[in-house]
Amino acid sequence: MKHARIAWAGAVHEAVESEGQLELLTPAYRGRRLSFDEVVWLPPLAPVPRARTVLALGLNYADHARELAFKPPEEPLAFAKGAASLIGHRAHTVRPDGVQNMHYECELAVVIGRSAKKVRKDDAYDYVRGYTVANDFAIRDYLENWYRPNLRVKNRDTCTPIGPWLVDAADVPDPMKLRLSTHVNGQLTQQGTTADMVFDVPTLIEYFTSFMSLNPGDVILTGTPDGVVDCPVGSVVVCEIEGLGALQTTMVSESKVA
Repeated sequence: MKHARIAWAGAVHEAVESEGQLELLTPAYRGRRLSFDEVVWLPPLAPVPRARTVLALGLNYADHARELAFKPPEEPLAFAKGAASLIGHRAHTVRPDGVQNMHYECELAVVIGRSAKKVRKDDAYDYVRGYTVANDFAIRDYLENWYRPNLRVKNRDTCTPIGPWLVDAADVPDPMKLRLSTHVNGQLTQQGTTADMVFDVPTLIEYFTSFMSLNPGDVILTGTPDGVVDCPVGSVVVCEIEGLGALQTTMVSESKVA
């Protein structure tokens, strides 16, 4: 099933996809259907009673590492992101004025479903709630170290669109065989497959939970294939993953939203 969180009629609602529409689950409106254009899309992540952990991977596709003239890492290269960076489908991502290279990164996002610590790789999928699409924008101008991107590169408000759907894990038979693609203004600029990850989903869950706890609602962004390009103001970026949906973002200038 495809789950969504949306804003409509002055409130936030849980919804599911039903015959090309959004069917509300809110008790007062249960069963009511809305078109995709009637609502504001929010990140499809339920609120959590604590700070949400968002972990992201660098250079986790061998072709992307080669694109940047690096050898694939021997251990996951991870960094954390704040929840304020997350926005929903059809929202606006702010491009800082004066930057020369700000690019998308289409990524499979893994949403944790139950508390996880010291998880074995063979059991890792038992801890997954579902999957969604993420766009982990990066600002190359601020990058000083490919292996440890600083906060200004990756952890800016509005720079991690996610959605539109959270798809139940049971409806994704093999998350390691999904096609990814990105279009900028209708032109195909990136394509790949999750089969090319250096560290697959079970390996990442085993690795992270070997030294930290993951809790329901935490998110792992699993890296991007090669083919990233600069996205000027006005660009419409669509990141799509097979079976999970297409995540649309429009680039806006910092000065126009200040």
